[in-house]
Amino acid sequence: MKRDIILAGVGGQGILSIATTIGAAALNTGLHLKQAEVHGMSQRGGDVSSNLRIADHEIASDLIPYGKADLIISVEPMESLRYLPLLSPGGWLITNTKPFINITDYPKMEDLMAEIENFGNHIALDADQVAKDLGSARSANMVILGAASPFLGIDFSELQDAVRRIFGRKGDEIVKLNLDALQAGRDYALAHKN
Repeated sequence: MKRDIILAGVGGQGILSIATTIGAAALNTGLHLKQAEVHGMSQRGGDVSSNLRIADHEIASDLIPYGKADLIISVEPMESLRYLPLLSPGGWLITNTKPFINITDYPKMEDLMAEIENFGNHIALDADQVAKDLGSARSANMVILGAASPFLGIDFSELQDAVRRIFGRKGDEIVKLNLDALQAGRDYALAHKN
């Protein structure tokens, strides 16, 4: 088992929480893990990305070569397209459709969505709205992680356990909100994958 994952978005959208959750679940099942440090501006609104590599064998490098990523998990649609050259031909693009417009020449949403729709293996959903509907706008990142969960090669219950461990100190209500968001994203992906 091997998964090379690109995490993408902008600062403040919870990319590190996604990486931490995947990492905790992977390590708990005995998998090996390497993660490159977040690149870009870690300030709120700056672009950020991370390489996350998981395997059942030793991993030599933490960087993913062009055209070799199995999965792009993005919490921002324009950022998802930035990393398409890293995705393998059979890879999956999982992205939020809600833009974080932080530049004056942000592309038209129709153009962004057309590019995403042109890519065969993709799940695109408005994770912000799903999270709001669940009562926690801040859990959009967990909705995206849930949508990516069928493609991670990690048992879903391990991701749920990781959420419980990571968010447990914040109380039962926060844990439940994040678990609900994770499940909602997974349900969406299972209903919409080809």
